[in-house]
Amino acid sequence: MSSTNQSISAAERLRPILRLVDKTSQIVRAIAQPSFVQLVLRVALAVPFWRSGILKWDGFLQLSDTAVTLFTDEFMLHLPGGPYPFPAPTAMAFLSGCGEITFPILLVLGFATRFAGLGLLFMTLIVELTVPDGWPIHITWAAMALAIMAWGPGRISVDYILRRLSALPTSVP
Repeated sequence: MSSTNQSISAAERLRPILRLVDKTSQIVRAIAQPSFVQLVLRVALAVPFWRSGILKWDGFLQLSDTAVTLFTDEFMLHLPGGPYPFPAPTAMAFLSGCGEITFPILLVLGFATRFAGLGLLFMTLIVELTVPDGWPIHITWAAMALAIMAWGPGRISVDYILRRLSALPTSVP
C-alpha cells in the first residue's frame, strides 16, 4: 500500500513539469507557424546568394572586373581528373551574377518560388564543385532549396495570392 502512495506522489510531483512542457510546446507551435517558417526559410536562402550577387556588378548589367577575374583565374571546377578552368568565364560570371540577383528576389517575394529554389539548388551544386571544402554550408543551402521546392512558398507569398485569385469564380455577363 505504501508503494502505491509513493507512485501517486511521484506522479503528482511531475504534473507541474508536464504542464510547463505542454505550455512551452503550445508557445513554440504558435510562433513556428508553417507559413512563417517558409518565409524565414526563403529569406535565409536568399541572403547569401544576394550578398554574393551584388558584388559581381558595377552597374545595371555591367559585370565587375573582379567577377570576371574570379571566373577566369581563381575559380576552378573540381571534377575527376581536374581541377579544370570554367568554360566561357565571362559568360559564367554573367549568368552567376544574374542568378544570384534574380533568384533571391523571386524567393523573398515568393514568386515562381519553386523555380527559384531549383535555380539556387543548381547554383549550389556548381558552388560545391568550385569550393569542395565548403560542403557544410553548401549542404545547408541545398536542404533549404529542397524544402522550398517540396513545400512551396507558404501563404506569405505572391504565388499564394495568385493561386487564390485564379481560384475565384468568374462571372459571366
